[in-house]
Amino acid sequence: MPLLLTRRAFTLAAALAPALATRGFAEEAAPAGPPATAPAAGSPAFHHGLSLMGQPKYPAGFAYFDYVNPAAPKGGPLRLAEDGGFDSLNFVIPRGSLASGLSLIYDTLMVPAFDEVASEYGLIAEGVSYPADFSSVTYRLRAGAKWHDGTPITPDDVVWSFEALVANNPNQKFYYSHVVKAQQTGAREVTFTFDQAGNRELPQIVGQFMVLPKHWWTGVGADGKPRDITQGTLEPPLGSGAYRIKSVTPGRTIVYERVADYWGKDLNVNVGKDNFSEIRYEYFRDDTVMLEAFKADQYDFRIESSAKNWATAYDFPARRDGRVILEMFENRASGVMQAFIPNLRRAKFQDRRVRRALNYALDFEGMNHALFFDQYKRISSYFSGTELASSGLPQGRELEILNPLKGKVPQEVFTAAYANPVSGDENARRANLRDATQLLKAAGYEVKNRKLVDAKGEPFTIEILIASPAFERVAVFYKPALERLGISVSIRLVDSSQYINRVRARDFDMIVSGWGQSLSPGNEQRDYFGSDAASREGSRNYGGITDPAVDVLIDKVIYATDRADLVAATHALDRVLLWNEYVIPAWTLNYTRTARWDRFSHPANLPAYSFAFPDIWWFDAEKAAKIGSIK
Repeated sequence: MPLLLTRRAFTLAAALAPALATRGFAEEAAPAGPPATAPAAGSPAFHHGLSLMGQPKYPAGFAYFDYVNPAAPKGGPLRLAEDGGFDSLNFVIPRGSLASGLSLIYDTLMVPAFDEVASEYGLIAEGVSYPADFSSVTYRLRAGAKWHDGTPITPDDVVWSFEALVANNPNQKFYYSHVVKAQQTGAREVTFTFDQAGNRELPQIVGQFMVLPKHWWTGVGADGKPRDITQGTLEPPLGSGAYRIKSVTPGRTIVYERVADYWGKDLNVNVGKDNFSEIRYEYFRDDTVMLEAFKADQYDFRIESSAKNWATAYDFPARRDGRVILEMFENRASGVMQAFIPNLRRAKFQDRRVRRALNYALDFEGMNHALFFDQYKRISSYFSGTELASSGLPQGRELEILNPLKGKVPQEVFTAAYANPVSGDENARRANLRDATQLLKAAGYEVKNRKLVDAKGEPFTIEILIASPAFERVAVFYKPALERLGISVSIRLVDSSQYINRVRARDFDMIVSGWGQSLSPGNEQRDYFGSDAASREGSRNYGGITDPAVDVLIDKVIYATDRADLVAATHALDRVLLWNEYVIPAWTLNYTRTARWDRFSHPANLPAYSFAFPDIWWFDAEKAAKIGSIK
C-alpha cells in the first residue's frame, strides 16, 4: 500500500520528502466483511469495509471508531504554518506549488481506520464488492452524498475524476496503470476493471482518490471563462468534505471553515472528527522566522524536524510555564529510508563500489554527536523500524525467493548481513577513508594533484542539491570527508519550487530525500524503485534504479499470497536494494516531535497507528482561557 496520511493532514505531503505510513496486508484469502447490502443472485457481496489483514475490526453498522470522543466539542480555531508559498488550488496537475490542506474540502470513496494497519470503511461509498480473483472492484455510492452546492455526488463524478487524475498527473497515471477502465454500472455504482487478476491491493487503493465535482470543473468561473482542470487556479474549488475554503491570500494564507450542513457529519466514520470551526495555514519563507512566530503565538502546532531546535530552541517563557507543550509520538506503523541519494543516471555513480565508498566517507557517529545531540540512529533498511526490515542472512521462504536471482544480485546478499560503516573516532574515520580510497581505485579512479580523476582525467565532482537550511549544515559536515578522498563538493541551496523542478527533471548529482514505507508495501514500490519509473519525470525513483532483479522482487511483494509471503518478499527486496548501495543511508528517529500551545485536547487513548492530529483533536475552551486570547 502507499503511504497514507491522515485525511486532515495539516502539512502538505511533499512529494520529495520522507513521510509516515500506516498500511497493512492480508493473511486471509479475501478482504471480506459483513455485506452492507444484499447482493443480487450470482453477484459478489457488497461490504461496508475492506481489510488486507482479513476481517475489518469494525462490523457493519458500527457507531464510531473506538479512538474518537463522540462528544468532542465543535468550535474554535486552529492555526498552522507552512514554509515556502503556494500558487495553485488544483491538486490534479503536478505543476505549481499546491496549497496545504486541500484534502479538507474533498471526500474519498473510503477512509482508513487509524487503529488498524490495513482497513478502510465507506465514506462516499456505502458498499464495495469484488470478484474472487480481484480483477475488478465496484463501489456503490451513498444516496445522500452531495457537493457543497447541494448537487448529488454521482458515478459520473467518480469516473470523470479518475480519468482527469490519470490523464493529467503522470505519477497517478503510473500508480493506477493497472486500472484499464472506470465506468458506471448501476444507478449509484462505479466499476473499475483491472488488467490483471490476483493483485489484492487494487480494490482498496482505488478507494483512496479524492472525488471532484465534474459540473464545477467543466463549468464557467467567476471571470466568465471556462474552467480548465489542466491548469493551476486560485479560484476556491467546490468540494464535498467537512470543510470549504473561506479565504485565500495567494502565497501567504489559506483559511478553511467547517461546513455546518456537511452531508457526512453524522456518518460513523466521521463521528468525533472535524472538530475545529476554522483551520488556517500561514506561510513563512524561512524556518527560523517560522519558529520564532510559533514562540510568539502566531500559530498553534508545530512538528519539529530539527534535533538542534528540539534540544536548544524551546527554552522560552511559555514553554517553561507550561503554556507550550512538547510531546513526542511514537511512529508504530511506519518505516522510512532517508538517505543521500546519488543520481545513477550519471556515469560517475553507476559503479556500486563508488557508492559504497561514499558511504564510508559519511561519519554518522560524529555527525550525530556534533549536530544532532545523539538523538538519531543510523538507518540500515529501506523499511527501518518495522518487521519488514531484513537482518542476518536470508533463510526459509526469503532464500527461496532469492535463489533464482543468484548471479543477478550482489553475492553479499547471500553471504553477509548488510551493515553501514561505523566511525565515531579518528582512527575509525581514517580506516573508513582508506577503505573508500581502495574502492575508488578498484573502480578506476586515482588521485592526481589532490583531485580524484577517472581514466580520462576527468575530476570527480558532486553537487549536493538541498532545499532546506537545516540540511545545509549536514552537507557541510559531510563535505570535508569527501574532499579528503579528492572529490570536489559544492552545496547548492535553492528555494522549494526550484528544488522540486530540478528533482522532477533529474537535474542533480545528489539530494537528501527518501521514502516512507508502510506495513504493507505493494504497488507503490514500482514508483519508488521500479525500472519503468526511472525515466519518468516526477516519479519517486529519484536515483534512477533500473535493475531487473529489483523488478522481479517488487512483483513478489505485490503478488504475495499471505502475510508470511509478503514479509519474506519484502526482506528480499530490502536486502537487494541495500547491497546494491543505491543510497548512502542517513538517520531516523522513530518518533514525531511536536510542540503546541496548550489550547487543545484529544481522546484519552489515541489510535495505535497515528496521533491523528488534527483529525480527532478539538479546541479546549477551558485550556485556551488560561493561556489568553489568540494574537
